[in-house]
This record gives sequence, C-alpha cells and structure tokens, in this order.
Amino acid sequence: MKKTVTTLADGRELIYYDSRDDVVRDAVDGRPLDPVSTSSEVRRDPLLGDSVAIASHRQGRIYHPPADECPLCPSREGRQSEIPEPDYDVAVFENRFPSLAGDSGRCEVVCFTSDHNASFADLTEEQAGLVLEAWTDRTAELAELPQVTQVFCFENRGAEIGVTLGHPHGQIYGYPFVTPRTELMLRSAAAHRAETGGNLFDDVVAREEADGSRIVLAGEHWVAFVPYAAHWPYEVHLYPRHRVADLRQLDEAARTEFPQVYLELLRRFDRIFGPGEPPTPYISAWHQAPFGVEGREDFALHLELFTIRRTSGKLKFLAGSESGMSVFINDVPPETAAQRLREVASE
Repeated sequence: MKKTVTTLADGRELIYYDSRDDVVRDAVDGRPLDPVSTSSEVRRDPLLGDSVAIASHRQGRIYHPPADECPLCPSREGRQSEIPEPDYDVAVFENRFPSLAGDSGRCEVVCFTSDHNASFADLTEEQAGLVLEAWTDRTAELAELPQVTQVFCFENRGAEIGVTLGHPHGQIYGYPFVTPRTELMLRSAAAHRAETGGNLFDDVVAREEADGSRIVLAGEHWVAFVPYAAHWPYEVHLYPRHRVADLRQLDEAARTEFPQVYLELLRRFDRIFGPGEPPTPYISAWHQAPFGVEGREDFALHLELFTIRRTSGKLKFLAGSESGMSVFINDVPPETAAQRLREVASE
C-alpha cells in the first residue's frame, strides 16, 4: 500500500491509499473554497449521562446531487470534486460538514472506489483489503489526537438509511468520549469478568459456535453469526477468532481472510429478499475499544452489519418502544434470519 497525504483548497486533509507503489498523486485542488467554519459542540445530557453533538452547519451539506455532480467522484475536465485526481483507489478526507470538529473530535469520509455506480460488495478482494488498510491507518492516526477517545469506522448504504450521496463511501468518527453502546459493552464485560473470571466476548462467540443455529458463515480466522438477542430483522456480527481490541492489532492472516468473508456477507445481504428486489439498505459498523479506559484489554473488535428492511417492501421503523424506551422488538427470529442468510449462499 502507498499512502499520499495532501490538502484540499480550504486546508482540509486528503489521503490517497493506492495498491501500487509507483502511483503519483500530485493533482491540485483548484476550487475557490473558503476555510471550513463549523459550529460543532458536544453537550452532555444530565438525565441519561450521554452526549449529543450539536452541529447546525450541517443543514447546508450537499443533498442528493445528480450523478454528474457527485463530490466523491474523481475530478474531470470542467468539473472539480473533493478529490482532485482523475482516478483513485481509496481516498479519505476531512468532512466538509463535520458533526465533530476541533476539540470536539474529527469526522472523515472514506471513498471505497472511484466507480460511482459500484457498491462495496462489487469490490475485488484486493480492493476490499485496501479499504481495511485505510481503516486501520486512520484508526492509528486518530488514536494519536488528544481530542479523540474512540474511533468509529462505518458505512451507511441506501436512501432508506438516509444516505444523501450515492457514491460508495463510508465515514470515520473520532469521538472525544466513549460512546454509550461501548460503555454498556465495557460494563457488561466487567461484570462478566467479575462473575465468571472469563471474557464476555470470547464466551459469546463460543456459545454461538457451540449452538450453531445462528452461525451464518465461518472461516479459519473469522466467524459471523446472528446474535441471540438480535435487535434488527437481519443482523450479523463478525468477529476475528483471535480477540483483539482494535483494527491495528489484527494479524496478517486475519487481514488476508477478511475481504473474502466480508464480501460474501454483503453479497448475501443483497440476496435476502429475493431476485428483483432493490439493493438491501444496511449499516456496517466497526466496534473498537476506546483508548486509555479501564477494561480496554477485555474488549473485542467486531463488526456489526444490519438492515432496517424487515421483509420485501417493508422497513423496520424505530417507533414508541424503540425510540422512546430503547426496547427493541424484532419481528424476525434470529434463527430464521441466520437460516435465510445460509440459504442465499448458493443463489
């Protein structure tokens, strides 16, 4: 992998990740951009104890532009985008409309490919492996920033999720605090350690493998399953068999196998609801241990992949119980979801 760091016209950082070492990235961003001005702040909720990012400047962000004006495509003659080069493998840049900025953290955009009409599932194993290297490198870089406590790499896919740019891309958030979901996991892991002396994540994976009914696919270095208490209609958790705290700690064998397993999962997701259905909307979320917190060594890196589509033409809405009380009601039994995801392997 070759990494090239440059800046955009308004001073934001742009990083190219290339699979070839002889690629030269020297295109200049010629747009007349004003310096980025944000109003982002983090406010603590005294009742729940969690944090909310207030970012009113995001109201002006680009919203469903036509394909020929996509800001994530490479720059072309007469049309300049966020990426000055006429082509690229993987590109990462600071978000122009960040939810978190300055002392409140950092937000980045990850463009998986220069092909506007592709999706992550269309990538080759080499391309997916390069994205993994980019995620890992960004985790390492953001870990060095004093204002970042936790790094979150994720992809929102599909208009139903709220995606406003159709180009295949994801995001990386550098939070200045430990996120609520991670706090809950750390608390559960600590309680499990105190009660049993074992590691919660290891025991969950072992239980799923022993049961087998919710296993979707298993490789030598990764295992994917629908969790016993899945919140979403179709939800898969992907764990490396050797527990690590974050992406930086994955060994070479796990890195090599990841694209095979992950691409297969994404392709199965697109086949869940049968032929003729539009691409399945999903959220793909890496859970990594925060930095400098008690219990970090007990945390397990894993990826959670889920869709809000519960059946053909119908979405799972977060209504009263879910939004008002954070109590999920799942219409699809996890065992049924796992069976369907195994069935579509050969379709």
